[in-house]
Amino acid sequence: MNLALAPLLLVLAQAPSDASVPSPAPKPAPAGPVVVLETSMGRIRIGLYKDKSPITVNNFIQYLRSGHYDGVIFHRVIPSFMIQAGGFEPDMTERPTRPPIRNEARNGLRNLRGTIAMARTSAPDSASAQFFINLKDNASLDFGVRGAGYAVFGEVLEGMDVVDKIALVPTGSKGAYQDVPTIPVVIKRAREEAAAPAPAAAKPPTAPAPKP
Repeated sequence: MNLALAPLLLVLAQAPSDASVPSPAPKPAPAGPVVVLETSMGRIRIGLYKDKSPITVNNFIQYLRSGHYDGVIFHRVIPSFMIQAGGFEPDMTERPTRPPIRNEARNGLRNLRGTIAMARTSAPDSASAQFFINLKDNASLDFGVRGAGYAVFGEVLEGMDVVDKIALVPTGSKGAYQDVPTIPVVIKRAREEAAAPAPAAAKPPTAPAPKP
């Protein structure tokens, strides 16, 4: 099977390099679940835009809850472009997936640095389980710029420094695949973060009892 995002990389693999940017302070979470990827190089915390990308977020959460992402690798790494994961084990065995989903790239979200989007083939509605994290602002991946675009459905809240470290690992060819880290970068565990409990409502002050 062709590696998802391959047609795109034929166009963008020669993007100019730029220096990695320090990770900003933790961002407020979007209106959706928060997930944590415990990788072999550190922890990445991601907020999901369920309000903007409901089909994509529900699909991603289903894969996550089924354990699909536990043990997969970042199988394609291109500095100053993106890091991609979600489909392959360390020996490049591809994990089975469910039917593909509809492309939600016209949701108004842009492929900015630190956003997470669905990988796909040249067919717009071909995304299944694979995703990528943008290492820089990739406007050419947005809806309408070069076609159907790539659906953004979340962003890194904490751990962009880990993403940048992954982007610097040495890569090479492995069988039919290129840009594969020579030492596997593994997602050891992917989990949903428990929602914070809602603050208790303050009790109104008690009026003093009237005196007889």
